Amino acid sequence: MFAQVQSPANSTEYIHHHLTHLMLNLHNFTISDGGFWTLNLDTLLVAFVLGFFFLFFFTKAAKKATSGVPGKLQNFVEIMVDFANGQAKETFHEESTFLGPLALTIFIWVFLMNFMDIIPVDLFPLGAQYLGVEHMRVVATADLNLTFGLSISVLFITFAYGLKCRGFLTYWKGYLVEPFGPALFFMNIVLRVVEEFARPVSLSLRLFGNLYAGELIFILIALLPWWTQWPLGFIWSVFHLLIVVLQAFIFMMLTIVYISLSSGSH
Repeated sequence: MFAQVQSPANSTEYIHHHLTHLMLNLHNFTISDGGFWTLNLDTLLVAFVLGFFFLFFFTKAAKKATSGVPGKLQNFVEIMVDFANGQAKETFHEESTFLGPLALTIFIWVFLMNFMDIIPVDLFPLGAQYLGVEHMRVVATADLNLTFGLSISVLFITFAYGLKCRGFLTYWKGYLVEPFGPALFFMNIVLRVVEEFARPVSLSLRLFGNLYAGELIFILIALLPWWTQWPLGFIWSVFHLLIVVLQAFIFMMLTIVYISLSSGSH
């Protein structure tokens, strides 16, 4: 969202500052400006905090669940659980105790990380500066490292579930005989490998691109005169909220679809 705290001395420096991560160099465990062996600490911090937030409230609702008149938290959790289970059953068409919880986890966690884009862009960076931290980005899904990490996890889950459902030999045999038959096994292998690895790439880039663009637009709005920030920021916030929900839903649904295709249930 908008809400620039102070006018930047230079617009380019302002944008660069807000798009720079808090990085940890793994060679000497010091804060660095980048490089290959670095971790984006702000991304990891936000992702873990939101993950624990999700686990805490859903676990709390499960422990306090009652068959009588449910409270607001229990109602919300039951709606989310029914929603995720419904989407999993409609797509997978088979009984599974695994896909429902996986779909729920992906949707809520990705939504929470996406929703951080609605928070005023200067709020957390300014608070971090008061604590002596120069950089702080809080939209974890606007970090390509995290979206690729999520999509690679989905890729491994897809492989594991395919092996579980179809068996080792049947699963890998599909790479030799599908889609053109055993005579063109080499073409089958090439196409299947490209297909398998194109899925996590497209999955990660789609989520990253939408959230990065949204974050950048909020930063650009914050550079405008203060009397234009509120109306433009409000309009973009309402529109971007739809993107926040939609991208979480798409990531969840594509994960279920990929697992369904891998298991052969289609």
